[in-house]
Amino acid sequence: MFQVRYTRNLFLRGLCIIYLFAFLSFYIQIPGLYGDNGILPAKTQVDLKLKVPLSQKLMQKPTLVWFAPYLGLNVEYMLDVLALSGIILSFLGFVSQKFCIAPVFAGLWATYYSLYQVGQIFMWFQWDSLLLETGFLCIIIAPLWNTQHSKAGTPSDSVTFWTIRWLYFRLMFSSGVLKLSSGCPTWWNLEALNVHFESQCIPTPLAWYAHNLPVWFLRLSTVHAIVSELVIPFLFFFPNRKVRITAFYIQLFLMINIIATGNYNFFNLLTICLSLSLLDDQFFYKKKSKTGNSGILNYLTTIVCIAVYAAVLYGTYVYYNLKLDLDNWTIHSAIAFTQKQFDEVLAKAVPISVYIGMISLGFTVADAVTNSILNVKGLKKKVTTTLVTVFYTLIVGSIFALSVVPYSSLHSSHNQTVPIQLKKLHAKVDPFQIVNTYGLFRRMTGVGGRPEITIEGSNSVDGPWKEYGFLYKPGNVNNSMPFVAPHQPRLDWQMWFAALGTYHQNPWLMSFAYRLLNGQKEVLALINIVENPFRDNPPKYVKASLYHYHYTQWSQKNSQAWWTREKVGEYFPVFSRDHPPLLEYLAKMKIVQDKPAPKVSNEPVKFVLDHLRAMVSKIEASILLWGVFTAGCAIILTASTPAPKKK
Repeated sequence: MFQVRYTRNLFLRGLCIIYLFAFLSFYIQIPGLYGDNGILPAKTQVDLKLKVPLSQKLMQKPTLVWFAPYLGLNVEYMLDVLALSGIILSFLGFVSQKFCIAPVFAGLWATYYSLYQVGQIFMWFQWDSLLLETGFLCIIIAPLWNTQHSKAGTPSDSVTFWTIRWLYFRLMFSSGVLKLSSGCPTWWNLEALNVHFESQCIPTPLAWYAHNLPVWFLRLSTVHAIVSELVIPFLFFFPNRKVRITAFYIQLFLMINIIATGNYNFFNLLTICLSLSLLDDQFFYKKKSKTGNSGILNYLTTIVCIAVYAAVLYGTYVYYNLKLDLDNWTIHSAIAFTQKQFDEVLAKAVPISVYIGMISLGFTVADAVTNSILNVKGLKKKVTTTLVTVFYTLIVGSIFALSVVPYSSLHSSHNQTVPIQLKKLHAKVDPFQIVNTYGLFRRMTGVGGRPEITIEGSNSVDGPWKEYGFLYKPGNVNNSMPFVAPHQPRLDWQMWFAALGTYHQNPWLMSFAYRLLNGQKEVLALINIVENPFRDNPPKYVKASLYHYHYTQWSQKNSQAWWTREKVGEYFPVFSRDHPPLLEYLAKMKIVQDKPAPKVSNEPVKFVLDHLRAMVSKIEASILLWGVFTAGCAIILTASTPAPKKK
């Protein structure tokens, strides 16, 4: 049996880092997004004056925000308290293994879920759901308390930690499946990456260079991405550990490339954290073998690993019709199977993968139980350890069964095969984001040009109109994109999604326009202050236009521009501060209210929170996140450095 105690602990501390980034990023944006003067005030989601018992409120919307009156706070300040509590808990878990325990992870999950409940459209991202699902699993993976026994590890560790591998498989395989099952021509023609680097939400500076790579190389990279998500995940459960470790490196390579070219906040870091489930303690602490038999076994496992990946390469060569052109030193690629053939294989692959998961879990449980019986000393301890292993097996088995419900939706033919009782049980737990569906880049957007919304203001309907600048999304064609991850600028992200539809489909934009017309400083802090043409006084009118952006070509890089753009048309019409339909709509959304907000009676806490907010607001978001992370690393290094011996 391979031990996973150290690997598990490394994963738990890694997740604390992810939580830290997530809470910090959220905290920075509270006033502009969810404050009383924000775009979507959180107070519209929880009515603190509601005269019903607390238990009924929690049933209506399970969030810790309801406890605000008991602390003498309003909703906005309660969000500050919750976010800061999450920051403190995750930072403690980051710097010390002592705090990587179940109660701490329960607190982190409950806190983030509370923010998710009032986050509205700005929190409806797959990575938020993925963090909640992973965080929930950590409650059963982490030791109940930090004791000498938990440091030594228990047989049940491998059983609970297996849930992360299954989640990782569902995440990667689902992402690969949806790319092809969607029928998107850019994926089927292997042209997705020819568009992706230009059209993704917030590119990094390296995305421009990636976009200008040779077309044949981008097509080959698309093949690599699809194979990494469709085929390699099945090797996560391969009995040969070298096969799993190689799969880890393949996925790590994919994630590093995504991080280098796109700002996907903490998502790719969280995915890397999940990939640790493919490893074991021997990966970090290699033991030297003293027997010749082990040496022979090592060679055999290496040969098996080479054979497996040779088969993967051969399959890729056949099914993606790879051909080497020696004249131009290029590799041609094209999908050699039809959508009907893919659908037929997928119909078989989904249940097969569930069976593979069941077999893998079965072997893991059998190994853990055997280890409990044979290797644990003392009858009493042997019985206790075995019962604990069985207890966790029941929990893990239940989670696995629930996950089959959303996972089976990958193919329509399996929706009817899931037992109705299991569907009903999943429906009850679904609001808690314990098991979710995943799949990114189902369809590649921006094929005819990257759609972008520009918002302009003026003091006259006849102009001149002056454009607002954003901090992270494309605007000025001469500005390159920044590295901003792991911070997620949620306004910039939603502006990208809004550009794919109409303003009627994105009603929050009306509130955003209204805040700009009123010069609301909390909202203005979310955009580029330097490129704000109305810093002194807000404009009398605002409007929005839709543009199509394109990267400049490599031959044009002598110019200062990174982008070219052409105007498509109007996105939303001219609005003024006293525009009756606008005010009526905002009143209906409860964003503009006549009744005063609840007063804050806890002045000492308010004083501390206000001063902390004033200090944090002076630091750029990504710098703050990496600064706190660096401080945590410094604490770890200081604590691990032995004190000098006294002479």
